[in-house]
Amino acid sequence: MKLKTKIVLISFFFVTGCFVLTSFVNNIKKIESAEKVSDILYKLGDKMSLHFIASNKLDSNKVNSGYNLVTTGFMSPNSKRQSKHFVCTNCHNIGREDPDLTQSNPEDRLTYVAEKGLNFLPGTTLFGQVNKKQWYNGDYYKKYGDLVVSSRDTLENAIQLCATVCSQGRVLDEKEMDAVMHYFNSIGYTLKDLNLTELEKTYLSKSLSSNALDEDKKGAMKIIKSKYLDYSPATFMEPMALDKRRKSIYPNPFNGKKIYELSCLTCHKEGGVTNYKLSNEKLTFKHLDYWSNTHKVFSVYDITRKGTYSKNGYKPYMPNYTKERMSNRQLEDLMEFIRQKSEGIKLRQFVGTPSF
Repeated sequence: MKLKTKIVLISFFFVTGCFVLTSFVNNIKKIESAEKVSDILYKLGDKMSLHFIASNKLDSNKVNSGYNLVTTGFMSPNSKRQSKHFVCTNCHNIGREDPDLTQSNPEDRLTYVAEKGLNFLPGTTLFGQVNKKQWYNGDYYKKYGDLVVSSRDTLENAIQLCATVCSQGRVLDEKEMDAVMHYFNSIGYTLKDLNLTELEKTYLSKSLSSNALDEDKKGAMKIIKSKYLDYSPATFMEPMALDKRRKSIYPNPFNGKKIYELSCLTCHKEGGVTNYKLSNEKLTFKHLDYWSNTHKVFSVYDITRKGTYSKNGYKPYMPNYTKERMSNRQLEDLMEFIRQKSEGIKLRQFVGTPSF
């Protein structure tokens, strides 16, 4: 082969390779900056849930109405309030709360939400709920019985159960549900949330090309779905035994302070959703510390794990914290904060290795 011909061929393959690589890179940038995980899965041929709304079909007015309903209880200034007792954000964040979407780790979550200015709440965040496949998982059957059966497989049924039982309100009408679905789809995961590697991004770009093989599309879907939990695990726990409390552990009162402020006070402060008020006064901490050595309702150990139920004449109640939403170690951190505040001493942390 003549030298001139070789040079032409080499140049051709070099330019072609650069063009393909540039197309992949540009496609990746476009995907990362603009598209939702649900949209990508749809393009790859995945079977979509009933609640799926493509991003280019979202109605901004409905998104705003859904946001208002979730955060204030009213879809619009002239609408009827969904519940007299709660709004969704009393129990649920609307932003990302887990640094790793494949884990439901309360220790990591507390650090993350504190840094992001979010609360540490008993309910899973509404962010990414459209990317789930099931709801009211695990031990929630113990609390709600057969009510969760029809609510586990469709997001709409899960929302209605939360609206009527959890928030002690009314059923959402068709327009309200439509608005909430538009809002939820607007806060679904994006590919940026999944922490894809560069190799995975390249493979995904290849799988989205017009000539991609079915096996590549299936492989891309598998990679995407491996990056987040498609359900929220829920494990109910019994209150810690009296002789196990404050034993063989080195609690962190500074974490306890975060929990008190980002969890307890969100509902129990003045203007909160409950009549049982807490504060930063020494008397409050003495009260909580005193009851902590009992199995009575005012025991933080017990109320956190058992919660309460609504009663005739007083509908607000406290949800229980599952293992995935608050650990026993965090309960000890909270109680150490309460103990030190009840004694009026400056917060100090013990050094050692926890036994949990």
